[in-house]
Amino acid sequence: MQEETSRHPIGVMIVEDDAVTRKALSLAIESEPKLRLLAALESVKAALTWLEVNVPEVLMTDLGLPDGSGLEVIHACTSRHPQTDIMVVTMSSDEANVLACIEAGASGYVLKDAGKTDIARAVLDLRSGGAPMSPAIARMVLAKVRGGNKPVVAREQDPATSLTKRESAILDLIARGDSYGEVAKLLSVSVGTVQTHIKNIYGKLAVHSRGEAVFEAHRRGLLQIGQPRVHK
Repeated sequence: MQEETSRHPIGVMIVEDDAVTRKALSLAIESEPKLRLLAALESVKAALTWLEVNVPEVLMTDLGLPDGSGLEVIHACTSRHPQTDIMVVTMSSDEANVLACIEAGASGYVLKDAGKTDIARAVLDLRSGGAPMSPAIARMVLAKVRGGNKPVVAREQDPATSLTKRESAILDLIARGDSYGEVAKLLSVSVGTVQTHIKNIYGKLAVHSRGEAVFEAHRRGLLQIGQPRVHK
């Protein structure tokens, strides 16, 4: 997602209470030269304490923790470190949990029983602008965005929240799961240009993650999914 990730290993924080799973995730991160394991913690309390003085580039967290929910960790991370990318790795495929995590700031959601998920590749994809999700989760999210609820449009919308045609097109592509690189290729622009548009979109919608942007745009009736895209 950011150019500096190509110059130094991406710092990853893991929050997982199961010792075996925590070890497996840690080994997956440590085996990839482009990644660096910063911490592997087992509770909400330990994670919140660590986040007070440290800044991860990627947070991987379970939801069911012994002293609370991973959602607490996600909220704390997005509040203190909005540039951190967040991926949930859990057993829960419950719609309420999935949507709550995305609305809180998670951009990736991988089920533990989804087969041999390449965790390292998923983290790299997340950091480069992708939204890695298990197929079942991706289908659920798309179904929810497309037809779960009708968009709610504010009666008096601030003109600043109106997206340009190019911004709407980019948000549409991001919403369907394309990475920044894929969007840049489709629109014949540089990744830097896409990142600039994304920053503008975040500012207009007052959000800090791709997931938040998609849901907020849908809520306001700005999302272009299912409609003809305008790329110019």
